[in-house]
Amino acid sequence: MYRSHYPYYVSVIHGSPVIIKSMDTSCLSIYSDRDELEGLPLNKWAEYYLSLDINERIIMEPVFRFLHRDIALMVQDFYGLKVLRQDPFETAVTFMCAQGIGMPIIRRQIGEICRVFGDPVSFSFEGTRHTNYAFPSPERIASAHSEDLRICTNNNCRRAVNVRNMAGAVASGELDFRKLASPDRSLESIRAELCQYDGIGPKIADCIALFGLGRFDAFPIDTHVRQYLYEWFGLKRAAMPLTVNNYMELQREIRSVINPEMAGYAGHLLFHCWRRRVKGLNTA
Repeated sequence: MYRSHYPYYVSVIHGSPVIIKSMDTSCLSIYSDRDELEGLPLNKWAEYYLSLDINERIIMEPVFRFLHRDIALMVQDFYGLKVLRQDPFETAVTFMCAQGIGMPIIRRQIGEICRVFGDPVSFSFEGTRHTNYAFPSPERIASAHSEDLRICTNNNCRRAVNVRNMAGAVASGELDFRKLASPDRSLESIRAELCQYDGIGPKIADCIALFGLGRFDAFPIDTHVRQYLYEWFGLKRAAMPLTVNNYMELQREIRSVINPEMAGYAGHLLFHCWRRRVKGLNTA
């Protein structure tokens, strides 16, 4: 989803146009050409997709707010930030393309993937005609020529091959995101299955779990997360090279600080608080 120069957000989600318009600070209006998305009435779908059922005020437990009062006060300003429950395949492609590059390039890459391989969806809203593109199916990306796909992955040939191979696994049913999304699956087993594919390591697997599978206990660790784990919580391991072993140990340590069942959601709020308030970065 992206912000246009219009006073609303426009996107194509699950093949349908979706427009989200802010009516005031506490009210959103949702528009689409369907009455239902993913089998849910539009208002219920929006509540689910935007995680409006999650009360950010209970993510930071009372013990955390007592022990880390200054951090908890800063994070309060970010309680309106939502972790979207996105399509897992789209999430996987996005994060496989996102390694080591900034948000403007990531947005451009995903926009190109949709434009080149996705189907156009035209719709009108408030007198304006829009044409956006649906995210392509696994079959479409799996059958793409590597040179065509490379243009959409910042000219990274290896990355294009990895994305295409992962898409092929989804298209064939080898990688089944519906099964991965089962609440009976442990986070460890989800991570292990995803990491079988080239281009997916523990961090990307956790991103897919958090943003694509609704696993709010998944806690991705990148450079900014390591920085705040060290500076705010004194986790000495965060200053060490991020080997697989250190990654897993850092996950164990942070789960003793924040609510483990909501660790990823809390981590997302902390991540943006650190970037905005400490590092002075304005990009999402």
